[in-house]
Amino acid sequence: MSVVLSEFLIPGWAQGEGAPAAPVNGTDLPCHYVDPDLFFAELSHQLEQAKTLCSTCPLQRACLEGALSRSEPCGVWGGQIFEDGQVVAAKRSPGRPRMKAA
Repeated sequence: MSVVLSEFLIPGWAQGEGAPAAPVNGTDLPCHYVDPDLFFAELSHQLEQAKTLCSTCPLQRACLEGALSRSEPCGVWGGQIFEDGQVVAAKRSPGRPRMKAA
């Protein structure tokens, strides 16, 4: 499935000159009214907030399908967390992995 960017703006792309002041095509997209960095956060609780916002979006499925077709390298798209182009259940915290308990 292809996504027409003029109809479906990606989080963060709605900023700057020419950005819509009102909802696109009468649709209220939650990702256009919060800080775009929330969708690319490092902390798991922020990513969960972004996923919650996606759950109310009428374009959630189209967003997810578009992200899968583009192999998005990271971020929250369509209510899912992407890392290295794949959907993951949770993003691992930055830093060294924990040692397994013996």
